[in-house]
Amino acid sequence: MSFGSVLRRGALSGVLAGLASAAVIWTVVEPVIRRALAIEDARAEHAHGGGQSGLGLPASLLAHGGDEPLVSRSAQVVAGGVTAVLVGLAVGVVFAIVFARMRDRLPGRGDLGRALVLTAVGFAAVSLLPGLKMPANPPAVGDPDTVGQRTTLYVLVLLLGVALALAVPTLDRALAGRVEAPTRWALDVLAVVVGVGLVFALVPGTPDVVPVDVPADLLWDFRLASLAQLATMWLVLGVSFGLLMERSRGPEPVAA
Repeated sequence: MSFGSVLRRGALSGVLAGLASAAVIWTVVEPVIRRALAIEDARAEHAHGGGQSGLGLPASLLAHGGDEPLVSRSAQVVAGGVTAVLVGLAVGVVFAIVFARMRDRLPGRGDLGRALVLTAVGFAAVSLLPGLKMPANPPAVGDPDTVGQRTTLYVLVLLLGVALALAVPTLDRALAGRVEAPTRWALDVLAVVVGVGLVFALVPGTPDVVPVDVPADLLWDFRLASLAQLATMWLVLGVSFGLLMERSRGPEPVAA
């Protein structure tokens, strides 16, 4: 199979993954965001004397200098879905490139099994580790002044996760032929545990403090919904890409 064919299958799988991710945003994440926005509206009303200004305008408008929001919430939701599809497309292309380069070194039975292994590694390194160290916060949580610091820490954790995902296979290949397979696998697991522990111990946590008016269930619902969105994207990407690769190769030849 040509590299272009693999790339096209990665792009198609990425679009499917992005559509699935957008569906989770609209059905699971968005209701939690609206609960958080209600808290922000309540804060604005309280700050402006019960929701009315001296001009008789709602406090939610005063939060934007007395004008209507530049982008409506419905438009933001649609834009979020489009962004999810574009992100899925980009991830699918990168996924196909990595798969093409590492196919012969990935464990698993068939291309579907190999794709699922790469999916698990990608989700753990790129989404799960940053999501646990720098968990997502709803709109009612977070200081605008710390956006740059939070973004830097999140990207740092993401890069460390990718580095760990590359280092463990390198260690495994270095140990191959020198130690027994069970011992090699145990050392691989130990390397992952030590690497993750160092990330959690050495990288600073989020600088934001959760306000007292944000319920704990809202915070955790948003974080779980965010992880569910990412997990859905990776799962659909891996399964669809693996199935497309299996279908393109056809059945394995059988010896006479």
